[in-house]
Amino acid sequence: MSARPLFLMPANGDVSEPARLETKAVFEDGTFEGYASLFDAEDMGRDVVMRGAFAESLRAKGAAGIKMLFQHDPAEPIGVWDEIREDAKGLYVRGRLMTAVAKAREVLSLMRVGALDGLSIGFKAQRTQRDARNGVRRILKLDLWEISVVTFPMLPQARVSAVKMSPFRESVPTERAFERWLTQEAGLTRSEARALMRDGLGGLKALRSGQVLAGEDAAIAARLRRATASLHAAT
Repeated sequence: MSARPLFLMPANGDVSEPARLETKAVFEDGTFEGYASLFDAEDMGRDVVMRGAFAESLRAKGAAGIKMLFQHDPAEPIGVWDEIREDAKGLYVRGRLMTAVAKAREVLSLMRVGALDGLSIGFKAQRTQRDARNGVRRILKLDLWEISVVTFPMLPQARVSAVKMSPFRESVPTERAFERWLTQEAGLTRSEARALMRDGLGGLKALRSGQVLAGEDAAIAARLRRATASLHAAT
């Protein structure tokens, strides 16, 4: 007879079987994203989370009210969640490991090489239905407490979907990598990014001449400052 792992959770709490991460979804600055739960997917504990189960809890708490833990241990907070939301697939999450914390640095290193590749939710079930035929518990409503990075993946369908790496951390970036950074981080279009790389700010202004709305130059400058700040944080 197999036993489920023992986690340090509050009394009367539940934990989900972990969803696997993809290594490509872990960014060097500690950012990662993916799915902590999938709707209509049965886990190894015979639980199935139904669509809408998280909605009320998320409205009440928001992402800031959900803790990011390591192995469901309340003594091991390792980061913060920037976005948690339901979509058609499941519970999408985007968060940041706090690399000033030693444990978070360890987690980041292990996640990047695939040695640590699970996400799991800690919650209290509030409304459920038990299927008398097969014993499956359908969770219709729950109170979400925390989402943990965990070791053992048991729900392989749910994975982190993207990994972000600083283009300047280990080597001089290629032109393609720098163009990608300008579009993804600074919000430029591809043609704007290429004009900036080719001719500097003068090239960007020439491209936008006659098309720029009032105040848009300032908005572009603000996006570039934010992108640069994120680059410094990553390095």
